[in-house]
Amino acid sequence: MTLRDGVFLGIGLLTSLAAVLSVTSSRVLHAALWLVVTLGGVAGCYLALGAELVALVQLLVYVGGVVVVLLFALMLTRAQGPEVVPVDVSRARRVLAAWVSAGLTVVLGWAMVALVGWESRGLAGPGNADIGAQIFDTWVWPFELLSLLLLLALVAAIAVARGAGVTEDTQTRTGGAHRGSREAGAG
Repeated sequence: MTLRDGVFLGIGLLTSLAAVLSVTSSRVLHAALWLVVTLGGVAGCYLALGAELVALVQLLVYVGGVVVVLLFALMLTRAQGPEVVPVDVSRARRVLAAWVSAGLTVVLGWAMVALVGWESRGLAGPGNADIGAQIFDTWVWPFELLSLLLLLALVAAIAVARGAGVTEDTQTRTGGAHRGSREAGAG
């Protein structure tokens, strides 16, 4: 076993542990934070395999985008704080889920080894410089439009979250004003 294999194995074990903690966490916010560690560990596995560009995309898209939007949505929708509602699942369901996931892992691992084998394979295709030139030359405008779309989605989420509170407050004040004016007109 080489040093690269040892690093990959260590990062893979830490990533697996973080994934298990993400799935078994009883608090949604803690599960999301363990998901950040898991996705960062996957990026570390890509680095150990020599796929630097894929590791960077993993960090930018999943950790920097998807999980941040998930945490942002959690923070917007949790009115009383992150520790309010723990997830309550019976022990039998957790054991069943663990067995199903372990079985699926074994089947997928066996299928990958049967298809690819244990030997090292050379990579064919464009390198990091070619892909970077394509992204920042040919595909720069769709990339920027996508980032603008994500920004608009965040602003819309804030507007919807704040609008819900304003609407309830306005209805309460309006309902009280109508009742008071009706009572005054009747008397």
